[in-house]
Amino acid sequence: MSGLFLSELTLSHFRSHKGGRIECDGRPVAIYGPNGAGKTNILEAVSLFSPGRGLRRSSAEDMTRRPEALGWKVTGILQSLQQVHEIEIWSDKGAARQLRIDGKAATQNALGTISRVLWLVPSMDRLWIEGAEGRRRFLDRMTLSFFPQHAELSLDYEKAMRERNRLLKDQVRDAHWYAALEQQMARTGAGIHSNRVATLTRLQEAQAQAETAFPVAELELTQTEGEMPETEADLNEALAESRFRDMAAGRSLVGPHRADLQGTFAAKGVPAKDCSTGEQKALLVSLILANARALTQDFGAAPMLLLDEVSAHLDAGRRSALYDEICALNAQAWMTGTGPELFQDLSARAQYLEVTETAGISAIVTQ
Repeated sequence: MSGLFLSELTLSHFRSHKGGRIECDGRPVAIYGPNGAGKTNILEAVSLFSPGRGLRRSSAEDMTRRPEALGWKVTGILQSLQQVHEIEIWSDKGAARQLRIDGKAATQNALGTISRVLWLVPSMDRLWIEGAEGRRRFLDRMTLSFFPQHAELSLDYEKAMRERNRLLKDQVRDAHWYAALEQQMARTGAGIHSNRVATLTRLQEAQAQAETAFPVAELELTQTEGEMPETEADLNEALAESRFRDMAAGRSLVGPHRADLQGTFAAKGVPAKDCSTGEQKALLVSLILANARALTQDFGAAPMLLLDEVSAHLDAGRRSALYDEICALNAQAWMTGTGPELFQDLSARAQYLEVTETAGISAIVTQ
């Protein structure tokens, strides 16, 4: 039995699900059914049990069931490190998302102290070949799993940067208007960079310590242009020096928002962007597993894993190896696929849940 898992999940007017209740234990949950039945919506609901906006990064309004748009609610019984918590997450019609833990209003940071959730979804399959923004978001999600305060640093940095960008667009030249904003950007930006670097170190160590069927990814944090100032003083100086260049561009061109994550298939020395589709997927799986192993050491239990259409681009051998590693981690992994045959290598090590377009969530099947 894993040390972190949902033993009960209830959905009400969430996405395509008018209602549904799932009872399970700490074993992996294999969710199968046709495309469009709402399998990913279940994973999105579970993703809300960690700080942040969830695996789709959707607004509270977007999560409500249509056409009723009455608001929605997700509740869960979370078993965490020998303690039991009742989590309620909801949004009234048109309102922001709200959270209660054990009957009391709580913050996202409080949720981060009792829960960890990692995910891999099909939209990430093109991570290595698309823009830097997606890779930054991927890195920051892993960073947040180690450093829950990373979210607050990022919000404070972005707020200061938006205000600075407004001055730049208005062609404000008085240095006094920029000083306080740049100090805030420098303080929070240095913290963001430090957290990211520490995360990459943890991931590299976790990959090196494990024998796995998935390739090791060498990771490097780069800047889209020039060098990334690493300290608060260096970033503050770089922002001041870049004002006139930024004014011409109408935006800030220096800082952690310009960082990029580069990956290399270590055994071949080939950049991830030049690898085959299957190799790129295997590198992503390797990083998620490394993240989970490192978190298990830090948190005291394996995080919950959300693996949407996980079999895509994985051959049968690697799919079987993935299941073995999930079970070795003792993680509750919520996985989706079109049919139960995709999970046959799990056998009785998993629970099975069928989702149909007409009936929605059916009873969980325990083998």
